Amino acid sequence: MKIIPHVCAALLLTFSMTSAAFGQHAGHTGHGSTQSGSTLPTERGDATFAAIAEIVQILGQDPETDWSRVDIDALRTHLVDMSVLTSSATVLTDVTPNGIEMQVSRSGRAGEAASRMVPAHGTVLAAETGWTSEVHLSDEAITWTVTAQTEAQAQQIKALGFFGLMATGDHHRAHHIALAKGSPSH
Repeated sequence: MKIIPHVCAALLLTFSMTSAAFGQHAGHTGHGSTQSGSTLPTERGDATFAAIAEIVQILGQDPETDWSRVDIDALRTHLVDMSVLTSSATVLTDVTPNGIEMQVSRSGRAGEAASRMVPAHGTVLAAETGWTSEVHLSDEAITWTVTAQTEAQAQQIKALGFFGLMATGDHHRAHHIALAKGSPSH
């Protein structure tokens, strides 16, 4: 392999500049400050950290916040449940004439998250959509059946599947604030 000196020099200079820039911003040096002309990213970290940071900011700006009740750990546990459920849940889905029936494994960390989330979400989903949502628990699995009256709604349910149904509705943000404030979870 032949090494071209000016290419090596350019790569070394680029690496040095990148390392220096990274060194200035790595860790927590310069928190809250920006260099002239630079823009801060809108995300504060991964999704869980960003959600917590946003809610902490909301609570801090609300003069009615009762700090003796705030429970950020409960919010974090729920956000981790959401992530684990989304990335690791084992779900078998059977299509029915009016919707779907899902078997969600209760084993492992994802099963524990599903056991906490699916029964509560099934009830909220029914209230928000008007669909029929029935959840039954056994030792091994959660059976969740979601059906609708019309063919168009049944098609929507089938297309959404388990993960889309879990994400359906606009109650999540209010639920997260309630958890952080130490209120009942649902």
